[in-house]
Amino acid sequence: MSASPHDVERLFLQAVLSRGALSGNLAQTLWEKSVEIVNASSDAPNIQHSKERAAWDEFVSKINKSLDKLQLEFRHLHDEDTGKEIYALVNRMGDEIAQMATEYTPAEIAFFKAVVEQIMLAPRESFSVSSLAALRELSAIKPKSNMTKTQAEVVLSSFVAKGWLLKSKRGRYSLSTRSLLELLPYLKSTYPEEIVECTICMEIITRGVACFTANCKTRLHYHCFATYRRRQHSCPSCSKEWPREAKEKPLVPVGEDAAKDGDDGKRRVRLRSAEPSDDEEDTVDEDEQPSQSQAPSGSKNKRRPSRKTKPQPDESMDIDEDEADATPPQRNRRGAKR
Repeated sequence: MSASPHDVERLFLQAVLSRGALSGNLAQTLWEKSVEIVNASSDAPNIQHSKERAAWDEFVSKINKSLDKLQLEFRHLHDEDTGKEIYALVNRMGDEIAQMATEYTPAEIAFFKAVVEQIMLAPRESFSVSSLAALRELSAIKPKSNMTKTQAEVVLSSFVAKGWLLKSKRGRYSLSTRSLLELLPYLKSTYPEEIVECTICMEIITRGVACFTANCKTRLHYHCFATYRRRQHSCPSCSKEWPREAKEKPLVPVGEDAAKDGDDGKRRVRLRSAEPSDDEEDTVDEDEQPSQSQAPSGSKNKRRPSRKTKPQPDESMDIDEDEADATPPQRNRRGAKR
């Protein structure tokens, strides 16, 4: 019996499903091992493997073509801090957080969504929320939950431990690379006005730097800034001269460094418009509007700029992440957004 490329795809997807989010180097190593296993079990091994990036991209394209009817996609994103390429199998349906359904109860998922809302609506593009503000969201769960504050603290710790949230030394929660990757369709459909993209790589940004010029829309990840600044000295959009380091003034931080004392004193809510033809939403402080479900009664508040059968697992597929990441991942660069 000759080897089939479909056997490689099935074995590869099985390995991916058992790992969740994984680095680009590990993903390519799993592909190589899948080819080796299928060829070894075949009387006529004929599956070719190449370490060239073009071959990997072609394999991913074939994977996604087979996943398309299932509304799934093997997608990648770059870690906002390191620039490392991260892959995950993603549900393309943007209306629900389906990826978490097997790990958490409906009440815990509702709590997570409430915390995510405060992160996405945080002022000054700080995209983070304090521990106290995160716990306050327990009262915002609808329908009401009997989850206690102590239980909520445990659940928050679980979100961090399983890679859905990050917790900084300051005790502030923000979205992890896993969340940005696996939940991106949900984030884009739920918070279209809050999504900000990096001017260089065009991926979502929640940690990085913004141009200081008024009304300039340039936002860069720290690693994108470092790469760009080695070649250019001014903003790609407004051409204002930039300092050499990303954290030097007058550059403006995006992410936790933009948070100020008092930001979490009031919870923020999104309000759906009462007009069926108006699908935009307003962001207001809770004490200005008593109910999250009520429609706005007057003028709109100012918004931020928009921004079937699987092979049995094989022991040879048990690859350590660190071992696969021994070499830095390759990365395709895109031109600056003008």
